[in-house]
Amino acid sequence: MKLLMLGGTEFVGRAVTEDALARGWEVTVFHRGHHAPPPGAAALHGDRTTPEGLAALAAGEWDVVVDTWSGAPAAVRDSARLLAPRAGRYVYVSSRSVYAHPAAPDLAEDGPVVDSSPDLTEAPYAEAKRGGELAAEAAFGAARTLFVRAGLVIGPYENIGRLPWWLTRTARGGPVLAPGPHDQAVQYVDVRDLARWTLDAAEAGLSGPYDLVSPPGHATLGDLLDACVTATGGTAALHWTDPAVLLDAGIEPWTELPVWLPEGPDHQAVHGADVTRALAAGLRCRPVAETVADTWAWLTSLNGPAPHRPDRPPVGLSPHKESALLRSLGVPGA
Repeated sequence: MKLLMLGGTEFVGRAVTEDALARGWEVTVFHRGHHAPPPGAAALHGDRTTPEGLAALAAGEWDVVVDTWSGAPAAVRDSARLLAPRAGRYVYVSSRSVYAHPAAPDLAEDGPVVDSSPDLTEAPYAEAKRGGELAAEAAFGAARTLFVRAGLVIGPYENIGRLPWWLTRTARGGPVLAPGPHDQAVQYVDVRDLARWTLDAAEAGLSGPYDLVSPPGHATLGDLLDACVTATGGTAALHWTDPAVLLDAGIEPWTELPVWLPEGPDHQAVHGADVTRALAAGLRCRPVAETVADTWAWLTSLNGPAPHRPDRPPVGLSPHKESALLRSLGVPGA
């Protein structure tokens, strides 16, 4: 198989590239040249946001194109149009954010989506991803287009900062503010499980939308944070705190305490997916402890801080704010 990876040097794109190389596929990575692709991949350079940015893709044929673009849909439109005569399938790594809010319980792929257009030159995240879907399908047709609607993605190479923040925080040890309840359900997908499923699905000729997160019951927030404590040496003490206390103290869910969302529409939208279709198509999710341990091993192998996308705001609670709240709760050692 010949794969054209649009991106391929960071997080999801890198995981897809590494998985394809491990299968013995011939991989070409098209990127801006800011980071080196995995060894074994051929590289083409270009910037999709510039008028001549796709020149390096003017020639060549591929069995599969995988695109992780999350910016303006017009960039997907232009890429897909250029590649449609010379590529077999277009796989667009989209997002469950494309669904209209508020999300219905057990939301599946037939849920209503946000309005968008493939011609937008700027758009909020949800509309950008939906516009990318429309752009890919317009160029390749429904039968040759696969939408991987990922939910929360974590694992090695993460450049958003959610799991890396929790790991770094538990590695510091001491009392740690943990958002209760311990048994709150979470849904996520390890980036390597996403990569494996995506390439399996492309090879099998699947098309249409598939929601990609772990099935209900796979993990709780307690499982995730307990695994962080274990992976980082066990010196941290999690202090599970009522969500109402956190909200009253001005703690921002999702950003200041990553992954966590209090029960309600936002939690339902992120952690309430029906993934029956993806499971039937072969989705398998590794244990949360493995994801956490492997991410910590990657973090500790870096010669410096974890990478962070410049277009995303930093995440995590400041030490001062955390210790102030813990002290107000009477936690020893805060």
